[in-house]
Amino acid sequence: MQYHQVVKGRFLRRPNRFIAHVETEDGLQICHVKNTGRCRELLVPGAAVYLEKAANSARKTAYDLIAVEKGALLINMDAQAPNRVFQEWAAQGHFLPDLKSIQPEYHYGESRLDFALTTEAGLHLVEVKGVTLEENGVVRFPDAPTERGVKHIHELQRAVREGMGATLFFVIQMHGVDRFSPNDATHPAFGAALREAAAWGVQVYAYDCLVTPDSLTIHQPVPVVL
Repeated sequence: MQYHQVVKGRFLRRPNRFIAHVETEDGLQICHVKNTGRCRELLVPGAAVYLEKAANSARKTAYDLIAVEKGALLINMDAQAPNRVFQEWAAQGHFLPDLKSIQPEYHYGESRLDFALTTEAGLHLVEVKGVTLEENGVVRFPDAPTERGVKHIHELQRAVREGMGATLFFVIQMHGVDRFSPNDATHPAFGAALREAAAWGVQVYAYDCLVTPDSLTIHQPVPVVL
């Protein structure tokens, strides 16, 4: 996926989860943060960040904050990007070779899952999660408790019991990591639900991404350690 009109800046502060103050060559910019997660290890004063100019010139915030440098890593932190990049990648036949169609925002049970993929074998449900939390080469999800995420895992497990295919797909929004694991320290219930679902046959994948200031591309699988 591609961004347009990207500029570099220096992160100053985040007065609330939706807004960041960033210093650019053109002065102070009040930006929309496209990730409502905590991101405390990413958005630190002085960090280099990348902004995309909003297409709507009437918006209150002229830019969206889409990426940040963390040491040698460039991390995309656009919460909308994982679904977009997965759909592009899956549509090219990289995920299921017998793919016939992709339906976003599929209502199943009591949830709205990210995708329903139609294949020759039947329906395959996919929930996509973006991963931005990294420490010493290990990436983890979630970075904050997510009861909604646990609910989605239960729905995928139910789908498998009902004879469908089901996948939890983690899009790691950076390149150059060693492995993925659930963040048991932050939300033990998520890790427990993920392990149970995997034992039932829910497929769990993690893929890293090639990240530039103005693009994001799914790259290669990363070992999943449950």
